[in-house]
Amino acid sequence: MAHKFVIEQNKAGEYVAKFKHNAETIFWTEGYASKASAKNAIESILKNGPSAPVEEG
Repeated sequence: MAHKFVIEQNKAGEYVAKFKHNAETIFWTEGYASKASAKNAIESILKNGPSAPVEEG
C-alpha cells in the first residue's frame, strides 16, 4: 500500500503524525509530547475524516 501514516520525532523532540504517499508527505499534524497523543490524532483523522465537509476559500 502506497498510503500510510508515519509517526516521527521532529527537531524539538515532539511526535508528529504524517500521512504519506510513497515517500511524499501529504500532510502532518502538530507536534505532540507523547507518541500516544500522535496515535490518537491518527485515530481521530480516520474516524472523523471521511464525513468531514470540504470548504473552499
